[in-house]
Amino acid sequence: MNILLINHYAGSPEMGMEFRPYYFAKKWNEKGHNTVILAADQSHIRRKNPDISSDFEEQIIDGIKYVWVKTPEYSGNSAKRLLNMLTFVHKIKANKNKIIEKYKPDVVIASSTYTLDNYAAHKIARSCGAKYIYEVHDLWPLSPMELGGMSKNHPFIVLMQKGEDYAYKHCDAVVSMLPKTKEYMQSRGLNPEKWHYVPNGICLEEVEKQEKLPEKHKNILENLKNQGKVIVGYAGTLGLANALHSFIDVAKIMKDNTKLHFLITGVGPEKENLQDRAKNLENITFLDAVKKTQVQTLLSYHDILFISLKNNSLFRFGISPNKIFDYMYAAKPVIMAINAGNNLVAEANCGQAIEPENPQAIIDALNKFLEMNPEELQKMGENGRNFVLKNHTIDILADKFLEIIK
Repeated sequence: MNILLINHYAGSPEMGMEFRPYYFAKKWNEKGHNTVILAADQSHIRRKNPDISSDFEEQIIDGIKYVWVKTPEYSGNSAKRLLNMLTFVHKIKANKNKIIEKYKPDVVIASSTYTLDNYAAHKIARSCGAKYIYEVHDLWPLSPMELGGMSKNHPFIVLMQKGEDYAYKHCDAVVSMLPKTKEYMQSRGLNPEKWHYVPNGICLEEVEKQEKLPEKHKNILENLKNQGKVIVGYAGTLGLANALHSFIDVAKIMKDNTKLHFLITGVGPEKENLQDRAKNLENITFLDAVKKTQVQTLLSYHDILFISLKNNSLFRFGISPNKIFDYMYAAKPVIMAINAGNNLVAEANCGQAIEPENPQAIIDALNKFLEMNPEELQKMGENGRNFVLKNHTIDILADKFLEIIK
C-alpha cells in the first residue's frame, strides 16, 4: 500500500519535532508499505529545518522518503505564518497530478494540526481513488479560540472552521489523538462511525538505546543523588501552557525541606520568567534540554516526576502528551496537575492526579509520596511502565492506524 502522509511540521529525531509521522512511517515501511511524508521546509517547532533548493525535493531519512515543499520563513503567530500555511497547501493542490503520478497513493492522510491541508488531501484522494484520512492532533479552530482567546468571527478562525467542517464531511475516517472528541466532531457534521482514537506513545527501540547525558547534567544530578536528595522534576517545553509557576511556588514554600530538590529541564519561551521567579532559591535547578535519545537517562535520576497544564476547558476533550508516556516508561511515580477529560495517571495507577495551578495540591501529593515506603513507590512506577508497554508503544499504535486504513 502506498501511503501519502501530509504533515506540514513533520520532523525526525535529528531535526526535532514532530516525531509521530516519522515513527509511524518507519513502522509502516517495515511492514512492507511505502510511506511518503509530504512536509514544509519551514517549521517553527523543528530544531533544524532541511536545506533544499527546489520544490518537492526528496530526502531519505532512515529509509523514509520525505518530500519537502519550499515555504516562506516565519516566526511566531504572525501573518507570515498564515502565508507559510497557504503556500504549502496551494503548492500541493497545484501539483496534484505530479504527486499522483509519482507516488500513486492508495491512502492520503491530512495531519498538519491546522485544517487547511484537508482540501489538498481530499483533492488528491478523489482524483486517484485513494482513501482520505483526517488525523486530528488538537481541535482547530477550537484550540486558538479557547487557549488564545480568538473570536469565532476572526477571519483566521472562520477559515480554519471551514477547513474542519469540510474534513468531517468528506473524509473516509478521522483518527483522533484525543479520546473525548467524538461528540464534538459529530456536532460539526462527522458520521460517528468514522471516528477512531489512536493516541501518542513511545518508540521502544529509541528508549532502549539511550545515550549518556552531557557532562554538566551528569555532574549536577550525581551530586544531588550523593547528597541523598529526593529529586522532583519536570522535563519538557517551558511555555505558558505548561503552568510551571505553581511548581516553582512549591519550591519556595518547601525551601526549608532539605530532603527535596526541584529540577526543571527544557527550553521554551517562559524559561527566563521561570528562572526569575525562582531567583535565590537553592532547592531548584534548571538544566538545558537534552536530546530525545537522552530523556530516559535523565529521568532515571528522578524520584518523582511532575506534569502540568493550565486549567483550561479545552482539555475536556482529553490529553495525549508524549511527555507522560516517557514519564511512565521511566517507572517513576507521577504527579499530574491537569484537569482533563481523561485521567491517564488513574488509568495506569502510577501516581496522583491533582487540581492544576494549585501549589498546595502539589505539596499534598509530594507529602503523600514521601510518607510511602520504597516498595509502594516502586510498584507505582512499574504500573506506569506496564501500562505504556500494553497500550502506548509505536508498534501497537501504528498497527491500530493501519487497521483503520484497511
